[in-house]
Amino acid sequence: MCASDVTDTLDLALEASGCDHANVLHKPRLLSDNGPSYIANELADYLDTKNMAHVRGAPFHPQTQGKIERWHQTLKNRVLLENYFLPGDLECQIEAFIEHYNHQRYHESLDNVTPADAYFGRASAVLDRRRRIKRKTIAHRRLQHRKVAA
Repeated sequence: MCASDVTDTLDLALEASGCDHANVLHKPRLLSDNGPSYIANELADYLDTKNMAHVRGAPFHPQTQGKIERWHQTLKNRVLLENYFLPGDLECQIEAFIEHYNHQRYHESLDNVTPADAYFGRASAVLDRRRRIKRKTIAHRRLQHRKVAA
């Protein structure tokens, strides 16, 4: 992997997130290890033009990239369950996994909301709605219990 691979990937990520053309409060940061592609001057110049900060993990300390390493493990565990006979099949499966992971799968570390809910600021509304439903459910169950007990 070379620095141009990293910059191409960052371009895709910025475009997908909308950070390349939107006014954002916090510019994204690149968190990486100390591989050759990440310490290249070409990447440093690219990050300067994008006004992005670059944070490198401590050498021999993979826990710094723990979240992305865990994501890769989850992706591999899901993708390796099936056989793929065409590259397009694998690409479709990865796209479906990413869609599920970001928009449908609840994450315990995010108070059991999806990453999309957290990213787009919907987490508090989702949690409030769940609390209201829980209160109504408990009240309904108490009423049902009282009717049975009476």
